[in-house]
Amino acid sequence: QVQVVESGGGLVQPGGSLRLSCAASGFTFGRYDAGWYRQAPGKERELVARITNTGSNTNYADSVKGRFTISRDNAKNTVYLQMNSLKPEDTAVYYCNGPTFVPWGQGTQVTVSS
Repeated sequence: QVQVVESGGGLVQPGGSLRLSCAASGFTFGRYDAGWYRQAPGKERELVARITNTGSNTNYADSVKGRFTISRDNAKNTVYLQMNSLKPEDTAVYYCNGPTFVPWGQGTQVTVSS
């Protein structure tokens, strides 16, 4: 079954950190570029970070540059998002994806609040 499963979200105080994981199954993730997206209540889903299939290039939304780092371990078929210096405005459901034939997963909730 072709799918991605996100994990690692939770409740964290402002300034805290979380590491999200995206585990792929049913396809070879390392053949494709991947991205992390987020959707806050009442807002459209937005791209947060992208990484090429080899991991050699990354890019980020301006709102997370310098705080978030996307990486991947192709041997584990997994993509990660390290989130530091979290802000309340980072609160959202976070999703990952790669090729268009992969359906969206359930996402993982990140809540930044004191």
